[in-house]
Amino acid sequence: MSTLLTVWKKELVDAVRDRKAVALAVLMGPLLMPLLVIGMSTLVKNRITGQMEKPLAVPVVGASNAPNLVAWLKGQNIVIAPAPADPDEEIRSQREDVILRIGPKFGEQWRGSVPAVVEILHDSSRQDSDIPVKRVQNLLENYGQGVGALRLVARGISPTTSQPLRISDRDLATPEARRGAALAFLPYFLILFSFLGGAALVIDATAGERERSSLEPLLATPAAREAIMSGKILAACSMGVFSILLTLIAFKVSFMFAPDFGIKLDVTSWTVARILLVLVPMIAIGACLLTLISAGVKSVKEAQSYMGVLTMLPLLPTMILLVNPVKNQLWMLTVPFLAQNQMILKLVRSESVSMTEWGAYLAAGFGAALVLWWVAARRYHQEKLAISA
Repeated sequence: MSTLLTVWKKELVDAVRDRKAVALAVLMGPLLMPLLVIGMSTLVKNRITGQMEKPLAVPVVGASNAPNLVAWLKGQNIVIAPAPADPDEEIRSQREDVILRIGPKFGEQWRGSVPAVVEILHDSSRQDSDIPVKRVQNLLENYGQGVGALRLVARGISPTTSQPLRISDRDLATPEARRGAALAFLPYFLILFSFLGGAALVIDATAGERERSSLEPLLATPAAREAIMSGKILAACSMGVFSILLTLIAFKVSFMFAPDFGIKLDVTSWTVARILLVLVPMIAIGACLLTLISAGVKSVKEAQSYMGVLTMLPLLPTMILLVNPVKNQLWMLTVPFLAQNQMILKLVRSESVSMTEWGAYLAAGFGAALVLWWVAARRYHQEKLAISA
C-alpha cells in the first residue's frame, strides 16, 4: 500500500509541474460544457423565436388564382413574395425555404366543393427549413378546416358531423423527461471526458517514462510491479475524477443561465452526485485501458495514435440509439459505454434506478476495469517493458 501511495503522489506531483498540460486536461470539460449548453441553447432559441414570430416571406406561384387565400395568409404574418421564374431551382439552391404553388384550376375546384390543390415546395432534407414549412402547413390546414366548417353550416349541417372521432392527446411525459430529451447530447460528452480525462497522465506515466528511460530504474526496485502500476492508474483516476467533477459543476451552473424553453432545465445536486458515481467506473476503465496500451508501445507518439479510435467508442451508443431507439433493459447496463449512456439519461430524466440496476451496472463497470487492470499487470511483468525504447 505504501508503494502504491508513493507512486500515486509522485505521478500527481510530476503532472502538476506541467501546468499547461494539466490545465488542458482538467479544465477542458468545465470550460467546454458551459459553451455547449449556453451557446447551443441560445442558438436554438433564437432560431425558433425568429422563425416562429417574425414575418415569413413566402413566394406564391399563381397568387391570382386564390385571392381570398392569399389575403388570409397576409393577415397571418405571412409576406407574399413575387413568384420566382424557376421555383424548383430556388428550393434546390436554398435561396428559398418554402414556396406555394396554386394551380389554374384552383377556382374551379373551390367553387365545385372539390378539394382545391395547393402545392408546398420544400426540401425535407434541410433541417433549417422545418419550422417555415410546418408554419405554412399549419396555416393552410387551419384555413381549410375553417372554410369546411362554414360550408357545412351553410348547408344546415353541424361541423361536428364530419368529425366522427375526437382525439384527446394526454402527454404523460414529465418536465424532467422532456428535459432529458433536450439533453440527449449530454452522455457522449460526459462519457468522453471521463473515459479520456486522465489520458495525458497515464500515457506519460508509462510510455513517456519508458521513452525517457526513467521507467527502467523504477521497475528495478523491490516494489511489486502491480503496486507501481496501480499507483499510476490511481493518479490518473484522481485527475479524471477531479476533472469530471468540475465538468458536472459547470454543467449544473450553466443551466442556471441557459435560455428557458418553457421547460425548467435544472439539474439537482443529488443528480450530479449520482452521475459522478456513474462515471467513476468509466474513469477506471479508461485509465486501465490506456495503461495497457501504453505498456505495449515504444513511445508517447505511438500511444497517442490510438486516441482517434478511442474517442469514437463513446460515440457508438449515441449513434446507435439515435437511429434505433430501444427500451431500457437490464443487460444494457452491463455493456460499457452503452450502460453509461442509459444511466445518465435515466438520471437526467429523473427516472427511478432500482438497486438491481445499480448493482448490475457497478459490478459490470468495475469488473471490466478489473479485467483490464489484470491484463495490464501481466504486461507490466514482461521484461521488455523494463528496456527503454
